[in-house]
Amino acid sequence: MLELANICKTFNIGTINEKKALCGVNLRLQEGDFVTVIGGNGAGKSTMLNAIAGVWPVDGGTISINGIDVTGLPEHRRAAYIGRVFQDPMMGTAANMSIEENLAMALRRGKRRTLRWGITKAERERYHDELKKLGLGLEGRMTSKVGLLSGGQRQAITLLMSALQKPRLLLLDEHTAALDPATAAKVLELTDQIVENNKLTALMITHNMTEAIRHGNRLLMMNAGRIILDIAGEEKKNLKKADLLQKFAEVAGVQEETDSVLLS
Repeated sequence: MLELANICKTFNIGTINEKKALCGVNLRLQEGDFVTVIGGNGAGKSTMLNAIAGVWPVDGGTISINGIDVTGLPEHRRAAYIGRVFQDPMMGTAANMSIEENLAMALRRGKRRTLRWGITKAERERYHDELKKLGLGLEGRMTSKVGLLSGGQRQAITLLMSALQKPRLLLLDEHTAALDPATAAKVLELTDQIVENNKLTALMITHNMTEAIRHGNRLLMMNAGRIILDIAGEEKKNLKKADLLQKFAEVAGVQEETDSVLLS
């Protein structure tokens, strides 16, 4: 479903601030994979996600989604294949529009706009049913402005919006980092539910080792612009936090006592 082949990206080339963010990254995701990505600040996690989404062009290599080479496509052209949830809960929704209007926008993404009535009765029923599954009581507030909701509620709606058209690839960019622990746990539970129910292929960045181990069927660790660990299957199921720290120390070549700081 996703293939990265020798992806390279350097910022501020030729200046004192030159930074190699991605150094020949290779990655293949099969349909239905739910992959968590962990690493310290500057490891290249968000740069990789932004390269996939087309936020900026890469310096070398190719990016393919479902067998289609999207390397040269701008961000808005890749949106037909990608759903994305950002770290900031305010970025995924339009605050001055109602919940049902936000969902209607997501459902119509990439389609031709007409002068027909904005939201049909059938659509409104569908939104009600989908919101009810979230278990947050939002199905009774469909005409409420999204700006009146909490960060966790907005993030839950963004998740729902990202899955309405069943994208080829769902990108989750530390989407619980700005939430309190209880709300973050609820949003992660909804993430698992939405990914599984819609059979999505997902890539989730997190700084939390426990979350990275607990969610998904595969775990990647990045360091200095490279993927240094790729753990899947039974090995991931049996993985413990201490094991992850030890593996990071072995592969990255850093002192074990600094691992928790780098990965926190």
